[in-house]
Amino acid sequence: MYKIGMIGERDSVIGYMALGFSVHEAEDADKARVLLHTLAKDSEYAIIFIVENFAIALEEDIAKYKDVPTPAIICIPGKHGTTGYGLEQVKSAVERAVGADILFKE
Repeated sequence: MYKIGMIGERDSVIGYMALGFSVHEAEDADKARVLLHTLAKDSEYAIIFIVENFAIALEEDIAKYKDVPTPAIICIPGKHGTTGYGLEQVKSAVERAVGADILFKE
């Protein structure tokens, strides 16, 4: 069975332990980078959620995994709220998958 990983500051990710996610705390982007590559190399992880502030700093690292089936790396808002970066990444992935922007605009 595949695992779901979470990478972020303690306050942002600790609650996901109750859902059975594999939670990994990172104090900064460098620690998050190490965790990202470690989890991505582990074939047991199908999805890795990463808080937006780290995802922005690790954009080039995350791009390396865009064309592989697993793991899917998805940005989530952190303890400071959303920056809109995660939604833009999902929108971009949908456009690449279907060839058009199908998400409704506000």
